[in-house]
Order: sequence, then C-alpha cells, then structure tokens
Amino acid sequence: MTRHERRPRFRNESAERDFWETHDSSGQVDWGRATRTRFPNLKPSTKAISLRLPVDLLERIKVAANQRDVPYQSLIKVWLAERVDAAQRQPGPRPSTRG
Repeated sequence: MTRHERRPRFRNESAERDFWETHDSSGQVDWGRATRTRFPNLKPSTKAISLRLPVDLLERIKVAANQRDVPYQSLIKVWLAERVDAAQRQPGPRPSTRG
C-alpha cells in the first residue's frame, strides 16, 4: 500500500476548486478503500417533449393511470421504459425510427 499525501486545507470553496482543477487526486485518495454509494433521492434530469396522441388513446391511458392511482404522465414513462428495456434485451431487427 502506498503512503498518501496529506490533503491541503483550503480557505474557501473557490481555492479548493482551483486546486483540484490542476492536481491529480491519486496521491490524495486511497481508492482501494473506496466503496460504491447509492443516492436514491437524486432525480434524473428530464426534458419536456411534445407528443401528439389520438384522443381515444390518451383517454385510455388516463383511465389505466387512474386505476393504478398514478399520474398518467408517470405511467406513460414507466410503460416506455419497460418497452425500451425489453427491446434492448431482444436481439434482432429494430423497428424503424422514422417518425
């Protein structure tokens, strides 16, 4: 095991940022003792899109969401994610992406 350098003290966050922008952390951190960490409360970034759906389809989605007591947009996201995951697990030709 290698001996690690003493981590410097910084007068403020800006000084620390400047230091790490110009220095390698390999001498400062014992990466052999690092552990994986989960941050379950972080929200992934999202992007708003506009999607035209037939009125009948949207109404059926809203009914399904109401039966599950979830917002219909959340249900749409879950269904899309499930379908994309399933498609990625199956080998073979992919559907056309022309829209």
